[in-house]
Amino acid sequence: MTSPTRFAVSLPQQVADGAFDPDAFRAYLARVEELGFHSAWTREMALSPSPLLGPLEVMTYAAACTERLRIGCAVFVSVLHQPVQLAKSLMTLDQLSRGRLEVGFGLGGRDHLSSFGIPSEGFVARFVEGLELMKSCWTQPRVSFDGRFFQVEGAMEPKPYQKPHPPVWIGGHRPAAIRRAVRHGDGFVGAGAATTPAFAEQVRVLKAELEQAGRDPETFGVAKRVYVSVGERDRIGDELRRIYGTADSAVAGSPDECVQGLREVIEAGADLVLLDPMTDEAEQLERLAEEVLPALS
Repeated sequence: MTSPTRFAVSLPQQVADGAFDPDAFRAYLARVEELGFHSAWTREMALSPSPLLGPLEVMTYAAACTERLRIGCAVFVSVLHQPVQLAKSLMTLDQLSRGRLEVGFGLGGRDHLSSFGIPSEGFVARFVEGLELMKSCWTQPRVSFDGRFFQVEGAMEPKPYQKPHPPVWIGGHRPAAIRRAVRHGDGFVGAGAATTPAFAEQVRVLKAELEQAGRDPETFGVAKRVYVSVGERDRIGDELRRIYGTADSAVAGSPDECVQGLREVIEAGADLVLLDPMTDEAEQLERLAEEVLPALS
């Protein structure tokens, strides 16, 4: 896309037991809106070594605390959800926020499927079918869906506030995931764990797939979650190594180093950059706004 780069931030989700501060959360969101960010995003990790609040609940709380800010998740691991119920919850949030919802879906890994009673066999087909069913619920006056995994007869009202439905982002890193984004999504979101060179290669594949499918790249979004830390490498590096086993994807260091790292992400093809410091969000927000983003505008 040729539009100016948009910047988003993470919603504070990493909260220890009993440590959530409603006043600080509201103040953070007020500052995010004041600074003019495009959107604020959650992530989903139902089973995680980090104390992570649920994305849908955090998004709903954030929507109630804001007026203009768009609210998203990158990404829901949608095979772990019953699609009709997820479609209803997301429709409701789009209505409550007056059309400020962005939705990301991804496969996630196979590690925790059995914990949710989901067989690993056919889980890619289940993902695609679930997405098709959610879109049917959002767009069809009456749903008559006869799939491999789901059979649904009925209607969902109201429809989402946004027509035909909220923007759908598909996350992933393999070529098959990129093809799914082109077939079923309005945009592609690169994972935070992907390095910038890996993301650049994904964008090259994406452009080829868009051309082959006859889709206009000017209307197809390209986003990248970037784990970022202004001034402190070890803080975010330790957290990333705990979750992913590596911190190679982080953009961290001095303001100039962060400017360079983010510029490389933009040059790789991102038109929406999701800045995720993981912790100390309020402090990092101010440093990003004052010391980094002005050099990228």
